[in-house]
Amino acid sequence: MALFRRLAGLFSRSRVEREIELELREHMQMRIDDSVAQGMSRKEAERTARLEFGNPAAMRERVSAEDAALGLDGILRDVRYALRGFAKSPGFVFVAIATLALGIGANTAVFELLDAVRLRSLPIARPDELAELRIVGGNHGIGINEDNYSTFTTPMWQEIRRHHDPFSSVFAWHTEEPMVGKLSETRHVHGLEVSGEFFSVLGIRPWQGRLLGIQDEGSCELSKIVVSYPFWKSEMGGAPITPESTLMVNGKTVQVLGVTPPSFFGMIVGQQFAVAYPTCTPSNPRREYFKYSVMGRLKPGWNIAQATGYLASLSPGLFASVAPTDYDAATIQLFKSFKLEAAPAGAGISPLREHYDSSLNLLLAITGLVLLIACANLANLMLARASVRQREVAVRIALGATRGRLVRQMLIESGLLALIGAGSGIVLAQPLSRLLVHSLGTSQSPIQLNVAMDWRVLLFAAAVAAITCMVFGTFPALRSAGVDPITAIRSGERGVYGSRERFSVQRTMVVVQIAISMVLLVGALLFVRSYRNLMTLDPGMRVKGITIAYFDWDSLHIKPEDQEDFKRQLVAEVKSLPGVENAAVTSNTPLTGPTWSHEVHVDGNEGSIRFTYVSPSYLATMNIPLLTGRNFTDQDTNHAPLAVIVNQMFIRRFLKGQPLGKMVRVMPEPQYPERVMQVIGTIPDTKYNDLRIAMEPMAFVPVAQTPVTADGPWAAVMIAATNGPTVINEVRQRFAAKYPQMILQFDNYEQDVQDTLVGDRMMAMLSGFFGVLAAILVIVGLYGVLSYLLAQRRNEIGIRIALGARRGQVIGLVMRDTAKMLALGVAAGVVFALLAGHAASAMLFGLKAWDPLTLGFAVLLLAAVAIGASWFPASRASRLDPAKALRTE
Repeated sequence: MALFRRLAGLFSRSRVEREIELELREHMQMRIDDSVAQGMSRKEAERTARLEFGNPAAMRERVSAEDAALGLDGILRDVRYALRGFAKSPGFVFVAIATLALGIGANTAVFELLDAVRLRSLPIARPDELAELRIVGGNHGIGINEDNYSTFTTPMWQEIRRHHDPFSSVFAWHTEEPMVGKLSETRHVHGLEVSGEFFSVLGIRPWQGRLLGIQDEGSCELSKIVVSYPFWKSEMGGAPITPESTLMVNGKTVQVLGVTPPSFFGMIVGQQFAVAYPTCTPSNPRREYFKYSVMGRLKPGWNIAQATGYLASLSPGLFASVAPTDYDAATIQLFKSFKLEAAPAGAGISPLREHYDSSLNLLLAITGLVLLIACANLANLMLARASVRQREVAVRIALGATRGRLVRQMLIESGLLALIGAGSGIVLAQPLSRLLVHSLGTSQSPIQLNVAMDWRVLLFAAAVAAITCMVFGTFPALRSAGVDPITAIRSGERGVYGSRERFSVQRTMVVVQIAISMVLLVGALLFVRSYRNLMTLDPGMRVKGITIAYFDWDSLHIKPEDQEDFKRQLVAEVKSLPGVENAAVTSNTPLTGPTWSHEVHVDGNEGSIRFTYVSPSYLATMNIPLLTGRNFTDQDTNHAPLAVIVNQMFIRRFLKGQPLGKMVRVMPEPQYPERVMQVIGTIPDTKYNDLRIAMEPMAFVPVAQTPVTADGPWAAVMIAATNGPTVINEVRQRFAAKYPQMILQFDNYEQDVQDTLVGDRMMAMLSGFFGVLAAILVIVGLYGVLSYLLAQRRNEIGIRIALGARRGQVIGLVMRDTAKMLALGVAAGVVFALLAGHAASAMLFGLKAWDPLTLGFAVLLLAAVAIGASWFPASRASRLDPAKALRTE
């Protein structure tokens, strides 16, 4: 029976059984008719037939088994035949498998990363029950956000802890960067501050020791921690946890209670926490300080919508009871209007999901286009191979092989190639996915993702392989099986695909390859140029040769009123070190971290602007020129008139006429009382928050005029020095000797700025790689198709040469064919590139999707590739010996 009936039988067994039963009845009826013809009565003939055939049910089972065995044996014979054919064409097999491995491997690698970032649940008990509580629309910029995940203040968390009816229990957590190790060797690690319910609600069991609980909350003096499994193995040597196990955290010796299991990385996908410690509630918690993320486990019978409805009804009373008081009436009213909602949280929180979702989707589309080019390439190769085998196909048809049998044989060959290519692609996907993960990390914060294979990745790879097989295998198989055997045998070596009309499919596939390659090349050039624009952008200040030193002197117990004098002394000591050109304190390191804004009223205008508190030497350290007025001095303290230096955007936005001497009223916030400052100087515009963001209104204030209530026992010092590593050693030695309790950390400022461009770097690198890969596939495809077409036109070219055609004319004949395909492909490619570029325009910097220089260069590059791929087969055709070419006639 036919293979297709057996395959269909997997899904429609009853139909196959009916066919078998009908076939058996026909055989029995034929036996009865033969017996009657020999003189038996019909009744006797029926009895004899039943005896010969035996039990009908047993016969059906035996026929079904034999049918399946014959089908499997036929498939195995086809597989062996295909493998023998592959052994005779190793070059074809290598190109086909390598092309498929690259295409399927790239797609699988990107999907593997998407799977790890977006699809997997947290390694916790029943993740589908976990929900996150949050403010609808965020906090509208009110107050201070500890990080991107900070949704609630401490008073809000305390109220939710008391009122959580939809949840069996709730917990709070937030990320920190505690310093771990001895004071001279401290370093930041990823930390979690968690409420006592954290581990119990998530269902996390200890690997060793015990985990934190409600009983561990209380004092704000850190005394107990839990460590992650990787940290325990690498930093504690995997030593057993005992009551004497301790660790130095933030300059204090704390007890290690236990170790979390290896599978638990925390709440943030892509970030492995190192230590966790309990929350504490200060005696007077700040109401404007958004610190915690809050989650809970839904009670049985509750869903997200019901929980959101409950939280919405709870919101008016909750926010009225925890509203801050040091804002203007409008801000306080806005705060009281906040509403709570619930959202699924089983997949955790992922900055990768937020920052790179569009990039990863675009990469998946790019790798899909690469695979499409590969499929077009393989379809052409399969057609070329089929033309070589046309006599074999014709002979098999003449000997009785059905066309379905031939189609099956060729589909099995395509399936084997797809299967081997998919297996190779899955192997290749592992290093590719690790490369993707590495490209998303920064020098300060590498990404830690488990990109191991799971059922979703395997299913995706299998689906891609099946679709690929259908795309590149079906049409060549059907076309080969449609050969007229008489015509094929008569045509001899000329082939039956020799007419130009029959070449249209191959040419169309080449045009498709060129069009897709055009899209990929334009995309690659746009992303590479966009990244270059960002890397070469002048932010208006010095970036190279700057080291950031972070000083934490909390353990020195310096009085708040003495903090500014200590900062001045600290900067003076740094400046006195050999190799240091200049140094300055700043409250914000531009382009790398969180920003600070104040609401201001100036000349009848009001709005929010960026503020930075700096020491007098900041402008000189960062090479920012003073345009008018004067710079800050050591006399600009809280006991002198308040001063401010503004940039040109500030002047255009707020000031009318001469800016010097104008008064800037800064509206009150918690820790920052209302103040009036006088403009004493102006500077050029500089970047502040992000290289991508346009220039913003900015104000610089003397660090000595920071409100005492807002000052802290820490400072970030920008150090200008040509030899950063040497200066770091000098600073570390000087202050370790003078202040052994002080905590120090250093960063390379230029590297920090470059780390903010990770997404742009990844897109430039990977789109460039796939653009080059697409160009290579075009070379292979165009070369292969032209070689095939010229082989089919061998007789025609031989006749042309015999009739006097010169070498240049033959080459021109081939190049004109290439030019037509190139023109059609480029025209279609430009249209699709513009459409794709419009969709990705938000990811570009300093470029438009229709950038003419990029389009022109892509066209020239693709034309050079096409000409190069066409020249060699054209040149070989022009040297054809007409006598040999016509001998087959």
